[in-house]
Amino acid sequence: MRRTRSRSDSIREDEELRLPRPPGVFRRFWARHPVVADVLLTALCVLLTLTPAARLDALPEPWAVVRAIVWPLAVLAACATLLWRRRLPLLPAVAAYALDVFFLLAGSPGSSPLLLIAGFSLAVHGSSRAAWAAFGWGVAAVSAVAGALLLTGGVTLQSGLNTVLSTVVLGLIGTLIGVNVGNRQRYIDAVIDRSRQLLVERNQQAQLAAAAERARIAREMHDIVSHSLTVIVALSEGAAATPDHTQARAAASTAAETARSALTEMRSMLGVLRDDDSPLPLAPVEPAQPRETVEAAQRAGYPVTLTVTGTADVPPSVAHALGRIVQEGVTNAMRHAPAVSMIGVSIGYSDDEVRVEVVNDGVSGTDVGAGGFGLRGLTERAAHVHGRLHSGPDGPGRWRLHARLPLSPVVPATTPTPEDPS
Repeated sequence: MRRTRSRSDSIREDEELRLPRPPGVFRRFWARHPVVADVLLTALCVLLTLTPAARLDALPEPWAVVRAIVWPLAVLAACATLLWRRRLPLLPAVAAYALDVFFLLAGSPGSSPLLLIAGFSLAVHGSSRAAWAAFGWGVAAVSAVAGALLLTGGVTLQSGLNTVLSTVVLGLIGTLIGVNVGNRQRYIDAVIDRSRQLLVERNQQAQLAAAAERARIAREMHDIVSHSLTVIVALSEGAAATPDHTQARAAASTAAETARSALTEMRSMLGVLRDDDSPLPLAPVEPAQPRETVEAAQRAGYPVTLTVTGTADVPPSVAHALGRIVQEGVTNAMRHAPAVSMIGVSIGYSDDEVRVEVVNDGVSGTDVGAGGFGLRGLTERAAHVHGRLHSGPDGPGRWRLHARLPLSPVVPATTPTPEDPS
């Protein structure tokens, strides 16, 4: 549904654009009172057109009465069209040239100031093309009527030439001034309209950037907090359950080290939310290393294995996505596979891509298909580097997470929405 723009919206946009006030007191007055301006303009046109009527040559009695009645009515009707010059700018132009033709036919050749105002109004409130077309057709019509009357003896050569020349001069002056003013006004309106569009687009881009940043921070916070807390919980439970003080001390020390590492990453991540002039990192300083993730899970007592084949020079963005995928896959297995006996992580490097796979058993039926945010964030990470990720059951009690990350830019592929058990 189309939204109706209110006057307050336009005022707010103009304030944001910081448009200057229109110059001149009189121009501001006419801009605020267009009806008053049109009425005064119409009255002036009537006055300047009717005044020469007092100096017209005398006609025989019947024609003198007719002209005394028809002349003022024709002038009033033609000049009254100026009241609609903003909404129907072509109407005053047609009336102006028709009035000149009427003057010729009435035996009183001449032109009215209405031509000047009508040509200006059509160019400003209509278009330059329409103004030039009306000028050409109007001059042609007046010239044709003057020529016909000259051939029939209705007017003299001097009177006909004077009428045509006055029509050309007044129409040309009004059209030229109107075209200049109209084009400038239309240009300024186009610039202001484009500025408003840019202002709206700027606000939209800012909102999209803020939403993307919130989503990115949410992914990072989920990965940091989820993995670290899972490892800390496992180590704490192991330390509480073992009667060996040495093992309990080692587990507590590992839990503290994991917490400190998570705190460092969180500080780096939350730095983007500070209102500070200094540039702050938008991501952890170093991507999560798969080997460190596996070793942390092993220290917590989980049967995790890591298999790496091949070597490759991995871009930082791909390395970051790879580390988070391994981290989230191992964390999900630790959290949602209570009877886990095997967590296998395999990473294969080739010349054009990296393949990572995390497989675990011990998944209960209630955990399969549970909704969450972890794997949704991984899907977004994979798509960010133009990769693909799939996660789902892989046989009874087994869960498989598989991702393919290209090492060179490719056309992004549509990734299926995974079932996230986290």
